[in-house]
Amino acid sequence: MIARSDLEYLNGADVYSPSGSKIGSAGQVHFDDRTGEPEWVSVRTGLFGRKEFLVPLGEATLVDERIEVPFDKDRVKGAPPIDADRDLSPADEEELYTYYGLSHGAGRLGRAPITGDAVTGEVRTQPINYHVDGGTANGKHRSS
Repeated sequence: MIARSDLEYLNGADVYSPSGSKIGSAGQVHFDDRTGEPEWVSVRTGLFGRKEFLVPLGEATLVDERIEVPFDKDRVKGAPPIDADRDLSPADEEELYTYYGLSHGAGRLGRAPITGDAVTGEVRTQPINYHVDGGTANGKHRSS
């Protein structure tokens, strides 16, 4: 499981499937508003990393400076097209949870549901180089 303390190692890390094939490179992380934990990461694929797909971090691991996810490249590249540079709406999350076979709001495979912000159900995004000590990357904080 990838935790907040791992964020400094994710920036540009290669993302790999269970078979050991490279899927792409990590982009932005989307956090659960309620828990503050990283929940999704965008994965840049294709020539020059022009395409981005969101992948759940609930069952991902950080091993030897790379992120290993429990999905193969075709599964990731077939994910619903959601703009990784904007906040996720509850509908976006529902679509992604369904696509990856997660319980709605689960965040982790086979665990009890977790939703985003208790009031709005939305997840805020931060650039992946977020500083855990309370600062924000580039002085920006995106929210709904």
